[in-house]
Amino acid sequence: MRVEISEERCVSAGQCAAVAPGVFDQRDEDGVVVLMDADPSDEHWDPVRQAAASCPAVAIAFEE
Repeated sequence: MRVEISEERCVSAGQCAAVAPGVFDQRDEDGVVVLMDADPSDEHWDPVRQAAASCPAVAIAFEE
């Protein structure tokens, strides 16, 4: 799986960091998503899918 984010689209809702904290985080100064792992292990696939589905700004994309 390969994960990509769009910082420009991010609205700092934090769903991604809450659902998949090993893959996503947020910047302290403005809450914008930070991609911690662009190529996560298999155990992170379901949380990444859930994070992408719950992102209100559709700022997360992934390729399996």
